[in-house]
Amino acid sequence: MKLKLLVIIILILSGIVFGEGRDSNTLKRLGAKALRTSETIVIDGRLTEEVWKHNDNCFSNFTQRDPVEGAQPTEKTEIRIAYDDDALYVGARMYDSHPDSIVARLSRRDNSSSSDIIYFYIDPYLDRQTGNYFGVNAAGTLYDGTLYNDNWNDDTWDGVWEAKTNIDQTGWTAEMRIPYSQLRFQKAQSYTWAINVERMIQRKNEDDYITFTPKDGNGFVSRFPELQGIENISPSGRMEVVPYVIGKAEYLKHDEEDPFNKGSKYTPGLGVDIKTTLGSSLILNATVNPDFGQVEVDPAVVNLSDVETFYQEKRPFFVEGSSVFNFGQGGGTNYWGFNWPGPKIFYSRRIGRSPQGSLPDNDYSDVPAGAHILGAAKLTGRLGNNWNIGAISALTMREFADIQYEGKKSTLQVEPLSYYGVYRAQKDFNDGKQGIGFLATQVNRFFNDERLKSDINSSAQVLGLDGWTFLDGNKEWVVSGYVAGSNVNGTKERITDLQRNSQHYFQRPDVSYIHVDSSATSLTGYAGRFYLIKQKGNMFVNAAFGFITPEYDVNDAGFIGNADVINMHLGAGYKWTEPNRFFRYLELGGALFRNYDFGKTITWEGLFHFGSITLSNYYGANWNLAYNPQTISSRKTRGGPYALVAPGYQADFYWNSDNRKTFVFGNGYDYYGREDGSDQWDTYVELTWRPGANFSLSVSPQIERDIAQLQWVDAYDDASAKATYGRRYIFAKMDQMTFSAGIRMNWIFTPQLSLQLYMQPLISSGDYTGLKSLSRARSMDYEKFGTGTSTISKNGNEYTVDADGAAGPAEAYTFDDPNFNYKSLRGNAVLRWEYKPGSILYFVWTQSRSDDEENGQFNFGRSLSRLVNTRGDNVFMVKFTYWFNM
Repeated sequence: MKLKLLVIIILILSGIVFGEGRDSNTLKRLGAKALRTSETIVIDGRLTEEVWKHNDNCFSNFTQRDPVEGAQPTEKTEIRIAYDDDALYVGARMYDSHPDSIVARLSRRDNSSSSDIIYFYIDPYLDRQTGNYFGVNAAGTLYDGTLYNDNWNDDTWDGVWEAKTNIDQTGWTAEMRIPYSQLRFQKAQSYTWAINVERMIQRKNEDDYITFTPKDGNGFVSRFPELQGIENISPSGRMEVVPYVIGKAEYLKHDEEDPFNKGSKYTPGLGVDIKTTLGSSLILNATVNPDFGQVEVDPAVVNLSDVETFYQEKRPFFVEGSSVFNFGQGGGTNYWGFNWPGPKIFYSRRIGRSPQGSLPDNDYSDVPAGAHILGAAKLTGRLGNNWNIGAISALTMREFADIQYEGKKSTLQVEPLSYYGVYRAQKDFNDGKQGIGFLATQVNRFFNDERLKSDINSSAQVLGLDGWTFLDGNKEWVVSGYVAGSNVNGTKERITDLQRNSQHYFQRPDVSYIHVDSSATSLTGYAGRFYLIKQKGNMFVNAAFGFITPEYDVNDAGFIGNADVINMHLGAGYKWTEPNRFFRYLELGGALFRNYDFGKTITWEGLFHFGSITLSNYYGANWNLAYNPQTISSRKTRGGPYALVAPGYQADFYWNSDNRKTFVFGNGYDYYGREDGSDQWDTYVELTWRPGANFSLSVSPQIERDIAQLQWVDAYDDASAKATYGRRYIFAKMDQMTFSAGIRMNWIFTPQLSLQLYMQPLISSGDYTGLKSLSRARSMDYEKFGTGTSTISKNGNEYTVDADGAAGPAEAYTFDDPNFNYKSLRGNAVLRWEYKPGSILYFVWTQSRSDDEENGQFNFGRSLSRLVNTRGDNVFMVKFTYWFNM
């Protein structure tokens, strides 16, 4: 009834909004053109060349977006554009009535520094959807990236270009040189490009644009005014070659009797990265024998769920330009989830993943951390009639592990030679009002060890089609979505294991729509997601329907936590964008959501409220409230029968101070509780201190406590357990306490020379008590071991349970004590020197240490002492790269 009522309300409001008929896409005139220059422009930030003294190439018609949308800027800005045969030049004069108050903080490239900044945006294809941006702050820190989907940006691209700044008595100036090799455009006699400029005045929190996206609007690139005057230039056909040399020294924690780890290892290495253009609009990136030792370490986690931990990609080759491979989210800007698993067809961390082959019993082993990438190539750009394309091909080598068992050594293969292919194409029509595309992946493995065929899929293919269409001329309402199909191939043993793993659970005993087929040698499934979004105006609407069939699996080249999902939500809200004496921005919204499995069982549903506010003093807050009624879980027993889940309540709150200040503070509190007595809460603090123009320190400690009345422990066969289909499912009350912190320091000596330190301590303990088993499927009835005729005993680190005692027919079962106490410290330090554009020298130190105990009690002081006194692994690396422009 509630769902029907909300649908009616939204339809009524939709009719009102469709009737507004607003048109905010009118292009603003630039009022200037680019001038060709024959003089040499020295990039020093001082604007002394003659071309910067003309008015024909000058424009200054800026408008505020913040703090007062549509108002005149408080300070004047002048932009001039020039060009020659090789590059585009931007000269910017930012007048300031108080030049001594200009905020000029150094930071690493692309890192936020809360400074005065000037950004230059350009759409050289004139497709009103994509482009590049180039920025520099008053201290000389560079910012660059790509623009896509009309609204979004991606800062992972690092171009080779120059910019310098200078502060003087009238404000500050900036000078940019952008080689044509860093832009993608098709050859013509004359060019019309779309551009935009943004100026940020930090102390005033002021944001000025040539043209901007209204706070109640949508679309950014499509609003850019046109730049004319550029003639008789050619797209660059040059090749960039970046060879590298590394030296690595590893000093590792080891067992003196370990034959494979003597405590130290020294490894040299070399490789090369190549970038070249193919025609005027395609770019090819290739890497041979890549090394990514300079990237930040992954955070430590304690994962007690049955879903794999998702880690962000950090390797430069795969990060740069990754937005090309975004799938299923074109056209729209807000894609809500509400318990949607969000499968990713392409998850680049699968390339070079840790070996998947199993090991036999052993006393010592030496297993590679990941499959070595022999080479990879990436093609991106535009093809034919405005098709945006992307393709990745990568080859990883066979990997071997050395083991020793009872004094005998052997070597066995743990990962076959593997090929990964990713192919993306997308085309938009009618000024971005419609679009269509596809994304495909292909994984092939080449076995020469038959044993591995039962551990790893032989091949996998995925094909997805996506697209969008706006329902009106003002791009207020959009329908967007995708459909995809997956196919996995392997031996009977491998596909049987795949059907039984945590993504699928085909062995569930109380369902008829899935079952394990032990004769199958392939698995084929489908998924789809469709959105209806209103994204302009003060009122917003977001509705979605999605499905993932039980057989869908993209984990060879992608990521999926679980399949067998039908998901839907319907949400709406309102935002107030006009500042008043109390707040500058306020947003309130709510949604209904529900999940089914393919047996038509409701597995999750709820009501959700959210809000956010920015106060007049630039402090901010956001919050969430939710209620989940009782549902039936298809995953709680991890391949067993359905089990009831008690109703739950959620409340989250976060607030932050003004991020322009020297000291920035944020604090959050999250709570989730169930009516069965389970409680989970965490509180965290975010502190950032910027005492000077070139130094920042961030600390974010977090404490979390999870009291779960029904935490999964184990399962075992017992023919007497008729009510749970011949298998008993063991749970316990778990009291978990976790402390973690992210500590980050940035010390920037110059825009080219920086030192970054990162450290993450983690201490987590889990105390399991009250062991019990599920009494009946589809219930919340549990029988505690040690009550009635059941027994429980502990011997050392092992429990033995018997559901009806020694005299009964039930089987006894022995398992390890699940208590844990895990400590970890991970961190690295990176000194980075860009001694010339595109050429970098790295000095890297990485340390990791960990400690495990079987004690489930949380004792911060004791745990910290053990962690400090535990010997760690230390890795030192020097990496030298040199950029050749051929």
